[in-house]
Amino acid sequence: MTRRFAQVDVFTTVALGGNPLAVVIDADGLDAESMQAFAQWTNLSETTFVLSPSTPEADYRVRIFTPSEELPFAGHPTLGTCAAWLATGGAPQRDDVLQECGVGLVPIRRANDRLAFRAPPLIRSGPVDSHLIASIAHALDTPVIDASWADNGPGWVAVEVRDVATLLALRPKFDDLPDIKLGVIARCDGGDDAAIEVRAFYPSGGTHGEDPVTGSLNASVAQWLMRRDPTITSYVARQGTVLGRQGRVYVDRDDAGDIWIGGHVMPVIDGVVDL
Repeated sequence: MTRRFAQVDVFTTVALGGNPLAVVIDADGLDAESMQAFAQWTNLSETTFVLSPSTPEADYRVRIFTPSEELPFAGHPTLGTCAAWLATGGAPQRDDVLQECGVGLVPIRRANDRLAFRAPPLIRSGPVDSHLIASIAHALDTPVIDASWADNGPGWVAVEVRDVATLLALRPKFDDLPDIKLGVIARCDGGDDAAIEVRAFYPSGGTHGEDPVTGSLNASVAQWLMRRDPTITSYVARQGTVLGRQGRVYVDRDDAGDIWIGGHVMPVIDGVVDL
């Protein structure tokens, strides 16, 4: 069956500078095995499938697959899927788009030529066991300054290292990492265009071990940082530098205390696929 298909670049204003996403727009009728097989074939960090919502409040439902597994939520697929849905005629019921996915309903705002999703609540947070911290430090071959569970679906553990130079020089020993998804941050110097630099290591994801720009991780890191320092209300995160990308993630906390994770989405491919 012929279905509408798009490929977009997320968290960048420079085509090929962000995180690519494949989107099958008309996915009703596809079973999970077919979705997984197509996601494995695209070999991108994620491929999404847009379905009719199962609840009247939602504008659409999305299923998110890596080459090896389905995820209940992920950030750059949320923004990229929304952009592709809007570009192919999707009409939201209200000002914000309401996406249905594995973690429930996720609102998405449109403002300043960007899309932004409301960060879902963490399903696991708090201190990381000292043995796990030691394993992470060993795999990274550098001391860990701070660490926290920061899991909003994919299973992230977030750690901070000494500085950006240390972060960019990391070459993790993936065979020594536990079965986790690891986000590593460092604070940028004053006057930089970003407040933090981020790297996301995803050794079980079936791609290249590192994700270029990661919305779910940035959402959970924002909650971690703002819990540590309540005076933080907005900042820009940079990600993808080591991979030659120019990812920028815009983080804002509104008056209600909700955290919004925003970025630009660039169209790259528009067509159809037989599935």
